[in-house]
Amino acid sequence: MQLPAPRGPLTDFLFDRLVRPPHDLGPAPEPAGGPPIGDEDLQLALFACYELHYQGFGEVDEDWEWEPSLLAVRRTLERRFEAGLAEAVPRSPAAPPGTPARMRRALAGLVAAADGGPSLAAFLERRADLERFREFVVHRSVYHLKEADPHTWAIPRLRGPAKAALVEIQADEYGGGRPGRMHSELFRATMRGLGLDDSYGAHLDRVPAVTLATGNVISLFGLRRRHRGALLGHLAAFEMTSSVPNRRYARGLRRLGGDDAACRFYDEHVQADAVHEQIAAHDMCGAFAADRPDLAADVLYGAACALTLDRLFAEHLLGSWERGVTSLREAGPRGTAPDGNGPCGTTPDGNGSRGTGWDGNGPCGTGLAVSGR
Repeated sequence: MQLPAPRGPLTDFLFDRLVRPPHDLGPAPEPAGGPPIGDEDLQLALFACYELHYQGFGEVDEDWEWEPSLLAVRRTLERRFEAGLAEAVPRSPAAPPGTPARMRRALAGLVAAADGGPSLAAFLERRADLERFREFVVHRSVYHLKEADPHTWAIPRLRGPAKAALVEIQADEYGGGRPGRMHSELFRATMRGLGLDDSYGAHLDRVPAVTLATGNVISLFGLRRRHRGALLGHLAAFEMTSSVPNRRYARGLRRLGGDDAACRFYDEHVQADAVHEQIAAHDMCGAFAADRPDLAADVLYGAACALTLDRLFAEHLLGSWERGVTSLREAGPRGTAPDGNGPCGTTPDGNGSRGTGWDGNGPCGTGLAVSGR
């Protein structure tokens, strides 16, 4: 993956320096004063800082990962992001659940309370055209191409039954030892079926702050040991709200002509997450709360953060489509937008896989429009 185009003074400052050998950054621009969750400059800067702990960027020296001055910038960004989360997701004043059964009920209550928001899954199942479904997949690619990786940070920070439960879930996410069954690889097949570039980070320039925030929050919780309870709650919310929406995504994709290979990612989640829901809520979060009752409230907070950001994400997509405009950003100068203005299915350096869409419009299928219908 290459560095994306900057979105403001902060990312301009960072990206200009990250392409040089590691050095002391000096004073960085302060983040803007608006709501952090929707701040394009802040969320992209935070994403870039986190990405150095995953696959990294091709033009960035790997020693930047632990450069103290960059970590200091990241901490400033995290504080702003955490403040925004705290404002959007107030902590419950109720006594935290301290037994597995109470934790499972508390998580189920959070999920039920969040169920009244806009149904992105219903729209994609019944109403979305192929262009809108592609947009959705582009958004999700930022996380799904590294699916499970951020939550795996919790494994060495747990013990006993909670640790065993998380490993059981993650083993399925990684395909049970079969590379082709890894969920990230199944998602690549979905992208190829839609005629989209399936290379890691290829669409980073296209996704807005709210999409980046849905992934950044997992990295925030995963890379900070003190947030391990929130990370488990986040994963539990993921698993508890996955099975039904993925069934709808699969139906929507088949309605639009998707074959079994393109739909397998969603089909797999219908089956796996129905099982994972119970493991995550009772065996993982419940056991963790029983072992660490002082952190039980963090579990519920992490789940609430996941549900809130997912709602904001859905509102952005549905709101954009209701207005007849794309939910994606115009690609920056460092990126190649899949809008027909350049080689479909290629990264800016010309590499990357080409997919063939079933609509037959060109060697890679039709690209995403950058303007509304």
